[in-house]
Amino acid sequence: MTTAPTPQSLTLLRPDDWHLHVRDGAAMQAVVPHTAAQFARAVIMPNLQPPVTTTEQALAYKARILAAVPAGVSFEPLMTLYLTEHTAPEEIERARAAGIVACKLYPAGATTNSAQGVTNLRNIYPVLEAMQRQGLLLLVHGEVTSAEIDLFDREAVFIEQQLIPLRRDFPNLKIVFEHITTKEAAQYVRDADAFIAATITPQHLLYNRNAIFTGGIRPHYYCLPVLKREEHRLALVQAATSGSSKYFLGTDSAPHAAHLKEHASGCAGCYSAHAALELYASAFEAAGALDKLEGFASLYGADFYGLPRNTSTVRLVKQSWTAPEHFAFGEGAQLKPLAAGEALAWQLQG
Repeated sequence: MTTAPTPQSLTLLRPDDWHLHVRDGAAMQAVVPHTAAQFARAVIMPNLQPPVTTTEQALAYKARILAAVPAGVSFEPLMTLYLTEHTAPEEIERARAAGIVACKLYPAGATTNSAQGVTNLRNIYPVLEAMQRQGLLLLVHGEVTSAEIDLFDREAVFIEQQLIPLRRDFPNLKIVFEHITTKEAAQYVRDADAFIAATITPQHLLYNRNAIFTGGIRPHYYCLPVLKREEHRLALVQAATSGSSKYFLGTDSAPHAAHLKEHASGCAGCYSAHAALELYASAFEAAGALDKLEGFASLYGADFYGLPRNTSTVRLVKQSWTAPEHFAFGEGAQLKPLAAGEALAWQLQG
């Protein structure tokens, strides 16, 4: 059997990033241009400090993001609200009317700036009922936070303890299982109904948990949910490259100043916005599935959100380049990206 040669270029409908962190202030000014150069739209996570919990705050944040987009570049931030146990059902109606696309569920203590998240799903059932009525999506950080549950098992336990009951109680609520990391999550989404889908990050397609520990602690590969065993990475690659519309692109690109990543209690998050499409192309090429990249990156997310597909295109070429070691990040800080200093096989053409 003859293997088809790898194409030397790819033209894709302009993709969207369905899970993105851009922070705020001077730090935001440094990272928004990277995303805007690659993506037409991005779903913006609301876990600022303090979090974005109201429609008014979300619209103000959107305006600040748009002000950071370079002149002449077309980019649309898709805004979300951070769910707390004090979120009012009436806020959901205001959010829908203002064009907010989703609300984000952070289990309290699960990840960066999640302290004000939800301790018990039952406490937000009235809000979830309002979301189901209004058609707002629920974006789920799918991990339990109980201290007795092993860190590497928290996603699988979340499915059994919380997601399955949630789906039973709100069958018409659209849910995105964000940044899935395990074979259990991939299989659950595959077998579930049409009201649930999942995003997958580039780091979880390219690396397993050995990346964090090879040659010493490598904090720039540390994210939450954490990288898992190789069997889970392979299951995610199979899901992403399967052609199933249930899986789509969400980088979870999460910038932190390098000195805070390299701290004794380092921040969780991988920064991939500088080369997101190139990283995904590498993963799809390794799986022999470049023909499936456009669906994953450009089609399925828009379809699930009920938004129009983009009509413009981007072009990737098979051309080696070296990712920068760092970027300027805010006031005097540096940002070290994923694959810093490494050769990447694909490059986005402007």
